[in-house]
Amino acid sequence: MKYYEVDFTMTPCTQDAQDILSALAGEAGFETFEETPTGLKGYVQQALFDEDALKLALEGFPFENVTLTYSIQEAEDKDWNEQWEQEGFEPIEVRCKKEDGRCRTLVIHDGRHLPSDIDLQPSAIMIEIDAHLAFGTGTHETTRMICGMLLDMQLDGLRVLDCGCGTGILGICALKLGAASAVGYDIDEWSADNTRHNAVINRVDDRLTALCGDASVLSGFAAEFNLVMANINRNILLNDMEHFRSVMAPKAQLILSGFYKNDCALLESKAQTLGLSLKATRTDGDWACLLFSLD
Repeated sequence: MKYYEVDFTMTPCTQDAQDILSALAGEAGFETFEETPTGLKGYVQQALFDEDALKLALEGFPFENVTLTYSIQEAEDKDWNEQWEQEGFEPIEVRCKKEDGRCRTLVIHDGRHLPSDIDLQPSAIMIEIDAHLAFGTGTHETTRMICGMLLDMQLDGLRVLDCGCGTGILGICALKLGAASAVGYDIDEWSADNTRHNAVINRVDDRLTALCGDASVLSGFAAEFNLVMANINRNILLNDMEHFRSVMAPKAQLILSGFYKNDCALLESKAQTLGLSLKATRTDGDWACLLFSLD
């Protein structure tokens, strides 16, 4: 499989800017990244590379004081996900303290690095993610914030939609917390396949459907989802929010993340035009997560 190596150069180069860039480039089909002293190197399949999509994604880059350039060359012919897949990730713990003082615990692991060193309650919810893409394992702040919100919600019997499903972690989490069914979609066929794979690992494949495509796939659904989740960059959220709204059932909720906290006001304004009311805001570092309700 042939890849392009894209060398992104940022001046100045900061960790926050690298995190944002990897999220944006990921939306344009990039599969893995290496940090460099001056930015990032990203790797994308030649057959799937769309430079116009990359330029569109980079329009959402929020750092006005950072100069961003890139150059493209053919990458060495090798599996650029091999190192990630071999190394995996350390277990991630997400906790939520309930009003009655009890604590719900969610642990995300890769099946190789098991959470033996974490003080777990017997009721801890375990999710195994075999990631073919680094984003969507729970290591990123945005994923952890959404999982934290799900822990704090009553999901029993709900029908859930995961927009930009990646590894399927959010839909799987919702199902393990009591949701009745979940549908996920992603523009990347590898991600849709990975979601199906992880659904089997977590024994929820009979309740999770994964589709390949963009928000246009929602035209085949009625207003039937009680909870919609989207962990995508700001520009795509603004563009696709009307599609999300069109499939939300009465009194449904919408969780958005994948953006910088400075973008919250813009997203809230868009949501208000669609009849959605802001119910909660969470931040982790410079990242944000918003919960809306259809009143």
